[in-house]
Amino acid sequence: MHERLNSGIKFCIIGNLLFLAFSIVCFIFYTTYEAGSALSTILEYIAYATEFSGFAAFIFGDWLISSSIRFRGLMKICLTLYIILEAVMMVLEINAFRFEFYHPYSRALAIFHSAVSGFVCLTFLQLDKDKKKLELMVIICIAMMFAGMLGNILGIRIYFSILVNAVAYAVMFYSIARLIRNDEIEVDCHGDRARVAEFKSTIVDD
Repeated sequence: MHERLNSGIKFCIIGNLLFLAFSIVCFIFYTTYEAGSALSTILEYIAYATEFSGFAAFIFGDWLISSSIRFRGLMKICLTLYIILEAVMMVLEINAFRFEFYHPYSRALAIFHSAVSGFVCLTFLQLDKDKKKLELMVIICIAMMFAGMLGNILGIRIYFSILVNAVAYAVMFYSIARLIRNDEIEVDCHGDRARVAEFKSTIVDD
């Protein structure tokens, strides 16, 4: 099951790198946009390809992680809902000129996006509580996600926040994989022998 977990983390990294590619394509798309032009059409197709490929890789990685580790229900549910939220926001972003209700420069949307992303990242502390390196990594990644709101202040569309989130989550999953590989955190998976905690009683010792 640990190999399943490692594979899930790798797919999550790939998914976020594809989301990063989507954000870059969106930047080029809206910078060069010309209705009906061949370039805009090609960029739109590339954006859809990177989005759906990223969504498929991310959701598959999420399934591998969720089916391999024990418990941590909140983390599992939040990650799945986050992936769906990102996919919906990316569809809206690339089709912003078609949907009048969508406001890509909305400050409230940027704050909501960063807050949800940060909360989901926070749930990863359930992997192994009271591990300082894991806590530090989560704090750094949450700080990166909230930095994504700066794009709104600078007048950049919401794809900037999506881009920053993709980088932050890629860093987070890579860091988790590194911590597991170096035995700095212990993630109990299905099929593992139950870990036996050793308790020291000062009363007995006395």
